[in-house]
Amino acid sequence: MTDDKEVFRGHETDLEDMVASSDSGARKPAGIPGKLLVSIAAVWSLFQLWISSPLPYMVGFGVFNATQARSIHLAFAIFLAFMAYPALKRSPRNHIPLQDWVLAAVGAFCAAYMFIFYDQLSQRPGAPITQDVIVGVTGILVLLEATRRALGPPLMIVASVFLAYSLFGRWMPGFLAHGGVSPYGLINHQWLTTQGVFGIALGVSTSFVFLFVLFGALLDKAGAGNYFIKVAFSLLGHYKGGPAKAAVVASGMTGLISGSSIANTVTTGTFTIPMMKRVGFSSEKAGAVEVASSVNGQIMPPVMGAAAFLMVEYVGISYVEVIKHAFLPALISYIALIYIVHLEALKANLQGLESSNPARPLLNKVIGFLGGLLLLMGLALGVYYGLGWLKPLLGDATPWIVAVVLTVVYVGLLKVGSHYPVLELDDPTSPVVKLPQTRPTVMVGLHYILPVVVLVWCLMVERLSPGLSAFWATMFMIFIMITQRPITALFRGRSRPAEDVREGFFDLWNGLVTGARNMIGIGIATATAGIVVGAVSQTGVGLVLADLVEVLSMGNLMLILLLTAVLSLILGMGLPTTANYIVVSALMAPVIVTLGQQNGLIVPLIAVHLFVFYFGIMADVTPPVGLASFAAAAVSGGDPLRTGFQAFYYSLRTAALPFLFIFNTDLLLIDVTFLQGLLIFVVATIAMLIFAAGSQGFMLTRSRWYESLLLLLVAFTLFRPGFWMDIVHDPYRSVPPSEFSEALGQVDEGSNLRVEILDENDFGETFTQFLLIPVPDGDSAGERMENLGLELRTEDGNTYVDNVTFGSQAEQIGLGSVFFDQQILSVMAPVDRWPKELMWIPGFLIFGLVVMLQRRRRETPGSMAEAA
Repeated sequence: MTDDKEVFRGHETDLEDMVASSDSGARKPAGIPGKLLVSIAAVWSLFQLWISSPLPYMVGFGVFNATQARSIHLAFAIFLAFMAYPALKRSPRNHIPLQDWVLAAVGAFCAAYMFIFYDQLSQRPGAPITQDVIVGVTGILVLLEATRRALGPPLMIVASVFLAYSLFGRWMPGFLAHGGVSPYGLINHQWLTTQGVFGIALGVSTSFVFLFVLFGALLDKAGAGNYFIKVAFSLLGHYKGGPAKAAVVASGMTGLISGSSIANTVTTGTFTIPMMKRVGFSSEKAGAVEVASSVNGQIMPPVMGAAAFLMVEYVGISYVEVIKHAFLPALISYIALIYIVHLEALKANLQGLESSNPARPLLNKVIGFLGGLLLLMGLALGVYYGLGWLKPLLGDATPWIVAVVLTVVYVGLLKVGSHYPVLELDDPTSPVVKLPQTRPTVMVGLHYILPVVVLVWCLMVERLSPGLSAFWATMFMIFIMITQRPITALFRGRSRPAEDVREGFFDLWNGLVTGARNMIGIGIATATAGIVVGAVSQTGVGLVLADLVEVLSMGNLMLILLLTAVLSLILGMGLPTTANYIVVSALMAPVIVTLGQQNGLIVPLIAVHLFVFYFGIMADVTPPVGLASFAAAAVSGGDPLRTGFQAFYYSLRTAALPFLFIFNTDLLLIDVTFLQGLLIFVVATIAMLIFAAGSQGFMLTRSRWYESLLLLLVAFTLFRPGFWMDIVHDPYRSVPPSEFSEALGQVDEGSNLRVEILDENDFGETFTQFLLIPVPDGDSAGERMENLGLELRTEDGNTYVDNVTFGSQAEQIGLGSVFFDQQILSVMAPVDRWPKELMWIPGFLIFGLVVMLQRRRRETPGSMAEAA
């Protein structure tokens, strides 16, 4: 056993180095440089807390505008990048060379240049002097070197290619050529404005992402990570393949507070992978389950690896809307992964671990679960409507009273938890195979949920900004870290307040340092990705790319989506998820939306951005460079490539979802009622489970090839019933363009007309696109046309857009052009038809047939051998 522990410690050291090299920097200098490194990291965290709080505005000191805050944010990131990340693999880890000190200082000065000389720069916009250009060139070069160190060469190379394209565009071949950008113009655009390095992406990192990463780091340092793992194992570890199911749930809960798939894999996998192997999973399958569940943590709101906050800016919708659209696909993906693990356990006849819970009949378990669920729902409704009633009554005193109530609840939960044993951090090499009891495990850490409740309350109910919501949740988390030990010790009759408070502050300090070090890579990535975004806006390469993609795909939307998916996977092999999302969404999202309109499919922008993001995270799984797979293989001792391929096989459901919600936006809860959303959730979950069974080749027993095909067909039918209904009954009828006004007056209010128009792009080239025209209210066709803000005219049998009212619905959806007469080519009006959901009936009938076939085969002699 001693040898096993020594081997484990050796593996643990390697894993810590792997996570550090990819997330927080592998250098750990001793002495004063080491103290300076962690001190600057902590100061960065404190600075971010300061600018996110209302205090600067209350005291009238330390107020920074967005540009100044981004400048300081990047200065911290670059300085820490050169201190924490060695230049080469053979570079020293225990001290910081002189050249790195110089690069750190120069890089920090160049990044802070926008803050230091803000007033002077504001007086000469668009007219940089020689000093500005020197600082800008130096800053870009140092930023690229910091990127190479923190994130590897790929993102640095991509950014360098776009810089070269901006400078030497006039010498590019064919349609890639453009007028070129002068060095002064390039530096001004990329370094001295908010169009390039200091653009939206870095702004999101500054305003939102840092605090959420810090919140997750503090929550983990307080003990919530270990609590989530223990709760998952106590609930699920005794089922068939239980440790694997617990790994999925634990990784999902950890993913709520972690933005890194690699760190998630190692943090939970160090404990879960050995447990999975103990019940019979192979090294590769145990690692693959952990990878598939850990990587999916990035698609689970509220953090989503920083992408959620970027979508707020790029898509132009609120953070709450982003969470709403992203929640359902992420949830059903996790449910399906638990089912995949269950199927693996059935295939190999794997058992769970021994449960410590007292035996209870199934009915009592169901009643207990439903009772707990109803109690939580009742409490949630009571708090929501209770505070909603109290807020007008208490006025400005409401926050203080809520704070007092929250503190009382917190102390009460600590009192309850003090009656149960403290959760210890287990050694994965230990031979213990008995699971912790559920009730004591759950009760001892319930107070960890309160900061998450504060975060969700501020976001969803108070509708505060994401940054301010994260600030209040983080402040409550800090309060918990400092007070949980002394209060719990007091309740346990073991009072040593000075030592307990000291340990709490030590955890807080480590959390501040860890949060900042975890942000180095994200800060650098968002700044460097801003170079790509800036080059796209300065050179117009996005329009060139749109033409290229249209030629390659021959205008076929499915081919465009496949090309985008492949591009995301390729770039994701070297780019971190956040940078990959920024680059691909900047290049491809407008192309997909535009070409979708030309193909008659109106694709919401949020669907396209989620599509790009999903395939960006798949790159952490996909061989040959899937870093999460390598991390899991290091824990399991399995082959990294086989682990990666197995993880990709498990992740097919994640790869299928983006294609499904592009063509069926109901999955993103777009324009659906609550009851419709509930029905969609139930049916989509069933569909995903059936898809998992079809792709895994096993349901009640091992599936025949035609049964797998039928299961996949059923899953497609449940996901996209409209595909078959459109074949049976066309949802639209054709209307002559000259009768547009009459059609608008005849259809139901709230429905849409599909209109094909002939338009002109910026280069004078004509193209066709489809628009959805919402039917406004009004008692007559003329009144509806007026409310829509649209006037038409007919000449020589053709119908043209004559006038569009400024700020009207018609203008917002793209009608009206100053230099070109838009022609209406066709009008499609909706017709009454059977609801598309009727197609679920034949789907379920086919599913019933497959179930019947498999049950009959399982009950025949010899079927158990076949199932095994």
